Amino acid sequence: MTLQQLEYILALDHFRHFAKAAEHCRVTQPTLSAMIQKLEEELDTRIFDRSRQPVTPTPVGLHIISQARNVLLQAGRLKEIVEEEKHSLTGTFRLGILPTIAPYLLPRFFPQLMKRHPQLDIRVIEMKTEPIKQALQAAEIDAGIVAAMDGMEDYARTALFYEPFYAYVAREDALFNNTVVRTADLVGEQLWLLDEGHCFRDQLVRFCQLKAARVSQLAYHLGSMETFMRMVEGGKGITFIPGLSVLQLSETQRELVRPFAIPVPTRQIVLLTAQNYIRHTLRDALVKEIQSAVPHEMLSPQPTQQVI
Repeated sequence: MTLQQLEYILALDHFRHFAKAAEHCRVTQPTLSAMIQKLEEELDTRIFDRSRQPVTPTPVGLHIISQARNVLLQAGRLKEIVEEEKHSLTGTFRLGILPTIAPYLLPRFFPQLMKRHPQLDIRVIEMKTEPIKQALQAAEIDAGIVAAMDGMEDYARTALFYEPFYAYVAREDALFNNTVVRTADLVGEQLWLLDEGHCFRDQLVRFCQLKAARVSQLAYHLGSMETFMRMVEGGKGITFIPGLSVLQLSETQRELVRPFAIPVPTRQIVLLTAQNYIRHTLRDALVKEIQSAVPHEMLSPQPTQQVI
């Protein structure tokens, strides 16, 4: 029995397809199949039912796969202990990040990080908050960049920066002539909002007490922030955008940006890791890189802001 064989059965359990599992493990399909079969012969049991499509674990196979996951996790921690002792910035680092943060933060630090640490293999996955928390528990990712919210007490949190929200207002909307937007102004407006489950949406709905928050969902159920910005630019309604996104806008687009009245709704962006995460040197290097890439005034909450 080898760690490699355990990796193969986890891959097959994930993809439920031999060819896809083999591609993921960067081996040929016959090699992966033969190694799994050899493990089954050693254990004298079938881990997978190959007569079903997609391939599914047998009842005993489920227990074996669960134990294999634990073994690989512990083996990985042995390596992490050694790398941390060396203060190493090498190896693989798997990072989950919210879709409402990724397009505005990653370009500011990721290319520079790769240049400074070419031996570090960072793999980024866009995920919502709950999947990030679940992936951390399952050790499928090493860290997550999220907006701080209740229910994160079981994780280690490192503050990154504080990001204010802005309104993005169509020229044809009555609020376009306002210099600031008040929550009371939003009653009855055509709002383009992300689906429920996005913390970006949920935080603003609570802060603004948006009783009409579902209005836009009737017209456009699956949307992205960028899609909603195009809707506003086309002359219809209002959406909300994070502070870092404003820095990427053209001069014409910035004419549609309106700040909130005081107190300005603001989210705290944090790096989330498991409580027992070992590679502090790598984590601290990532935090330093991110904080050096955002505007200095975002590193601490401002008196005019309300963290939500």
